[in-house]
Amino acid sequence: MIDKQPLIHRLCIIGVGLIGGSLAQALKQASAVTEIVGAGRAEASLQKALTLGVIDRYETELATAVVDADVVVVAVPLGAMFDVFAAIAKHLPERCVLTDVGSTKGSVLGDVRRAFGQAPATFVPGHPIAGTEQSGVEASFPELFRKRRVILTPLVETDASAHYLIRQMWEITGAEVVEMGVRHHDEVLAATSHLPHVLAYALVDTLARLDDRAEIFRYAAGGFRDFTRIASSDPQMWHDICLANREPLLQVIEQFTHDLAYLVEAIRTGDNETIMAIFRRAKHARDNLYLE
Repeated sequence: MIDKQPLIHRLCIIGVGLIGGSLAQALKQASAVTEIVGAGRAEASLQKALTLGVIDRYETELATAVVDADVVVVAVPLGAMFDVFAAIAKHLPERCVLTDVGSTKGSVLGDVRRAFGQAPATFVPGHPIAGTEQSGVEASFPELFRKRRVILTPLVETDASAHYLIRQMWEITGAEVVEMGVRHHDEVLAATSHLPHVLAYALVDTLARLDDRAEIFRYAAGGFRDFTRIASSDPQMWHDICLANREPLLQVIEQFTHDLAYLVEAIRTGDNETIMAIFRRAKHARDNLYLE
C-alpha cells in the first residue's frame, strides 16, 4: 500500500495568531503538511505556539524562516504586510507559493508589488471569511474554517499550479473556496464585514461615554450583546482594515449615513408608513439571507 504524500512539505506561517494558528492545526489534523515553521517578531508568542504543538519550530528572522519553504502564508495585520514582504522578497525560494489572509486585497497587492517590484507568479491572494472576537494563537482551533468561505483573488499573472495548491490547502481545512476580483472583493467586504465592525465600535464607544453608562450596560439585553460582540475584536487589526480599504468603506458608510438620516426623519415626524416599510424590508432581507 502506497502512503499518501502530504500536500505541503514545508509550510512557513508568518504570524501565528488566530488565523495562522488555526490553519496550522487544521492542516496538521489532516496530515496535509510535513513541517510547519512559525515566524514573527514576538518570540514569546512563537514559543507559546510551539508549546501548544501548533508549529514544529520557529524563527524570528523572516529571511531564515522562508528557506526551503514550499508555501509561505502571511497572516499578519495589514499594517505589517509590506515590511514582511520586503523582508522575504530576496529570500523566497523560486517555486515557493506565497499567499496571505488579509481582509483587503487591493492594499496587499500594492504592498506585494512595492516589495517585489511586481507580483510574483506564485502569489495567490486569499482571505478566509472566518474568525472570532478573540485573538492570539491560544484562541486558535482546527475547526475554525469548516463550512466557512475562503475567497481567493488570483491575478492574471498567477501560476495555475500555485493557484490550485492554495485552493487545495483551504479545501482540506473544510472551507468552501470561492473566487472574485480584487476590487470586487474589497467592495463586498466593505459592506458585509468592515461596516458592521465600524458600527459596533462606534455604538459601544457612544454608550460608554454617556453619564449613565453603567446602568445602560447593566440592563443590556441579548440583542445588544449579539450586535456589539464584534467590538471586542482586535482594535489594531480593524484600524488597519479601515485605512487599507478606506475608499470602499467610506462609500458604504456614506450610503448608510444617508439611509439612517432618512429613518431618523421618519421617526422625528412620526411617519408610520416609512418606518414600517424600512423595518419590513429589512426583516424580509434578513430572513432570506444565506447565512450559516
